[in-house]
Amino acid sequence: MLVFSVSIMLISVNLYKNDPKLLERRFNRTEKQKSQKWIQLYIFIAYIGVFILPSLDHRFLWSDVPFSVVIVGDVLVAFGYFVIFLVLKANSFATATIEVSPDHKVISTGPYAIIRHPMYLGAIIMLFGTPFALGSWWGLLMFIPVTISIAWRLLDEEKFLSKSLSGYKDYCQKVRYRLAPFIW
Repeated sequence: MLVFSVSIMLISVNLYKNDPKLLERRFNRTEKQKSQKWIQLYIFIAYIGVFILPSLDHRFLWSDVPFSVVIVGDVLVAFGYFVIFLVLKANSFATATIEVSPDHKVISTGPYAIIRHPMYLGAIIMLFGTPFALGSWWGLLMFIPVTISIAWRLLDEEKFLSKSLSGYKDYCQKVRYRLAPFIW
């Protein structure tokens, strides 16, 4: 939990100092599209499960996870947040909701030059590491629904951006992979 908390704090302090408008937009979590409201609900439930199932696992001693695996989990959580930090540094339009502002433009530099949705990749890495960091094998079960929910959000977001953001279709032709280079 320390790695998780410190990572969020460092990103928040950096945004407060360097991009306070982005920090403000990230706190707005009200989706305008009905589909995204449902997707956000599923992601929230799965996200909470990523923490609840390991808590139950710890309480009832279901798993015996070696300390070295816990450390690997902490490294994955920190690395996932580092990827998210790089995304926020490269993209001042990376709000928590799917929207296009009047001054919005396609970002194709930094991690966006490699994949179209690097923030989701960072989140997936962090969420994969969380059960390990919490010492739970059973917590990995929640990784499947949270990843499916993120993929669902990503696909819905791409539909919206293709319709609403000038240049996004061209960007998709240039950067072919959504989430994992050479895979998807």
